[in-house]
Amino acid sequence: MGRYRTPTVVAAASLLLTALCAGEAPAAAPPGRVDIDDVVAEQLDHAITAAMREAGIPGVGVGLWIDGDDAYVRAFGTSDKTTGTPIKTDMHTRIGSVTKPFTVTGVLQLVDDGKVRLDAPISTYLDGVPDGDRITVRLLADMRSGLYNYTEDPRWLAAFKADPYRSWTPQQLLDIAFRHPGKFPPGARWEYSNTNTVLLGLLVEKISGQPLHTYLQQHVFAPAGMDATSLPTGAEITGPYVHGYTNFTPDGAIVDASGWNPSWGWAAGAMISTIEDLRTWVPTMVSGRLPDGDRLLGPAVQAQRLHMLPTGHPGLGYGLGIADFAGWIGHNGELPGYETIAVRLPQDRATLVIVVNSDVDGKFGNLSSLIANRITKIVTPKHIWSLPNEAQPNALPEPSASSAPPASPKP
Repeated sequence: MGRYRTPTVVAAASLLLTALCAGEAPAAAPPGRVDIDDVVAEQLDHAITAAMREAGIPGVGVGLWIDGDDAYVRAFGTSDKTTGTPIKTDMHTRIGSVTKPFTVTGVLQLVDDGKVRLDAPISTYLDGVPDGDRITVRLLADMRSGLYNYTEDPRWLAAFKADPYRSWTPQQLLDIAFRHPGKFPPGARWEYSNTNTVLLGLLVEKISGQPLHTYLQQHVFAPAGMDATSLPTGAEITGPYVHGYTNFTPDGAIVDASGWNPSWGWAAGAMISTIEDLRTWVPTMVSGRLPDGDRLLGPAVQAQRLHMLPTGHPGLGYGLGIADFAGWIGHNGELPGYETIAVRLPQDRATLVIVVNSDVDGKFGNLSSLIANRITKIVTPKHIWSLPNEAQPNALPEPSASSAPPASPKP
């Protein structure tokens, strides 16, 4: 284990809520942020349930923590439409691209240990990558490699749609991506590609000598105390779990996708977690420190992780496996049936985690962003979460051909 590690780190490393000393008055809210009291909590309840009615969302779980303040942790609606089981805040959920910061954390730990160099070509470590002598580890982590995103491949989309229970290996995914030419010269611009993070997952395995799920368990989840977080090796999902609903089906019917195999997302989007674990993870990810105060990453590597470069989309910056959404730092994720947001607003000492058990976005666009928008309008009006037609890092272009699927998996 590296010199900065101790138990768990995936869905939640945290600056945890600061316990108030007896008799000590809470600090005043920073300008532009609203404290969570009963009135604000009622406003949040109303805003979330109204958005659910408008967009037809089955269930939503929300955790909002402001250091030194009361927390707002609520669940609304149903987890299982067949049984009517309510969604609960301790249920496991698939987190899609919120997986990416965990995978990149593994890479950065290896950088910290002197085993990987950020500016070394990926060909130094892995064979067979097109332009691998010009694509560096850093360009993969900050989404500037130019490699084709395998989840945009029409044949792959058709195969996934026909059999969402199929298992995919990382090499099969890369083979799909590498059939396509690069989209632009390495480093020329920013474009989100799941291919980048699959390669980084293989890099962690090659250098560490461990399967990615084992490495993350030992070096990230356990040190951070995240015992409800995992990278599954198949279609399994830990119970109790949230059922996720999608219309990514041959006839557009809405179905339960909770048993679909997420192996196609692997290092880019297959992880499982809970709201509480993600609450721990977000401050850890943003600060580089574990809940016990030990370091997850050294300060120099952490500073490089948080160096956000422009993406070409207003209000969206991207660092090394981490995004800046108009001040909210972290990541979002989406895959059939599930949407997740796990972010931190450092200047307001606020952590926000949202899980939604549907990706049937419709006219409202990304459903988790809809909920985040309504919440942040109330609590952090100077840092309002943007709605998705402005660019979410996990979003894929809508297919233009009439024969293409109406929506695509978005880890």
